[in-house]
Amino acid sequence: MAEKIMVVEDEEDIRLLLKHILEGEGYKVITCEDGMEALTSVHQEPPDLMLLDIMLPKVDGKEVCRVIRKDHTFPIIMLSAKSDELDKVIGLEVGADDYISKPFGNLELTARIRTALRRVKSDVQPNGEILRCGDLVMDKARHQVKVKDQIVDLRPREYSLLEVLLANKGRVMSRDTLLNKVWGDDEYIGQGTVDVHIRRLRINLEQEPDRPKYVMTVRGVGYKCADQPLS
Repeated sequence: MAEKIMVVEDEEDIRLLLKHILEGEGYKVITCEDGMEALTSVHQEPPDLMLLDIMLPKVDGKEVCRVIRKDHTFPIIMLSAKSDELDKVIGLEVGADDYISKPFGNLELTARIRTALRRVKSDVQPNGEILRCGDLVMDKARHQVKVKDQIVDLRPREYSLLEVLLANKGRVMSRDTLLNKVWGDDEYIGQGTVDVHIRRLRINLEQEPDRPKYVMTVRGVGYKCADQPLS
């Protein structure tokens, strides 16, 4: 079954060109011309990957990405005519997986897409039973976590928190997102609860909790599991 890519681009010529290129690569392509249309379309039919322009009418690309990341983990590659480093950092901090500056070559674009889709497949093993971050391994079937082959004893909330981070490895998860996924609708739980559990998690997982290599802080945004643990 063909993987589905959503192209969100307000410039018609670029939107149609991307559609032509991607369909030529065998992908199913959905197109949207503004941020509001993209959010509606994702709600109706989530894609396997999104190409998202930053400068969009109605709702800009960074806000679209921020909203999508509350409920979805599919890869998002941002497109922008800007090459400013701050613009790129902001895009990544709101949840984008990659960033390509316009103009870009067809080969670069398709290579980035293949890499992002391949990463999703490699993050979760068959049946989603094994999640990894370097030598940190979660075996969901056994409800077991190991670091360097040593079993780590975690409390239930710590385990659930780690599971969410590992399942979204490399993607920044806001405190609100983690609250919703781990604690649900408990109105008496505040964002500080996430910070407390992250500290406990680091004490259990890290040799040096103050210099974490698995669970990273993205200042002002939230937390993530690193694609490759820091050495």
